[in-house]
Amino acid sequence: MGLFQSFDISASGMTAERFRIDTIAENIANVNTTRTENGEPYRRKIVTFAEKDLTPFSKYYQSSRARAVGNGVKVTSVKEDTETDFTMEYDPSHPDADENGYVRYPNVNTVTEMTNLIDASRAYEANTTAFNASKSMVQAALKIGQ
Repeated sequence: MGLFQSFDISASGMTAERFRIDTIAENIANVNTTRTENGEPYRRKIVTFAEKDLTPFSKYYQSSRARAVGNGVKVTSVKEDTETDFTMEYDPSHPDADENGYVRYPNVNTVTEMTNLIDASRAYEANTTAFNASKSMVQAALKIGQ
């Protein structure tokens, strides 16, 4: 494990969590969007993470790489939530109401999104703390060498 790999791991975590926070903010901003470009209500987006590979060449060194577990995280996908149904509300005066007066609203639950936002911000803070701890250790090591 390289001296600065801990910085890379923490930084990749902060980048991924920041992207997740941006996606959650987009979900919350579109909680009342009843029509997008495709004519459907906005669909909630979900971010997926996975372990980051160092290089394609690293697959040849799986046994040696296994000793240094963890290379950070990366965003692997942003998918629309197709499992959760749209919310139906009766509002016959709404321009997007169907023939029965019901409007399909996005499948965004503000409480769920706020919970995910707290989770993502705490994970971001944890990565920041780990980054700062690594920085302090490197600075202390440099002082020893003086």
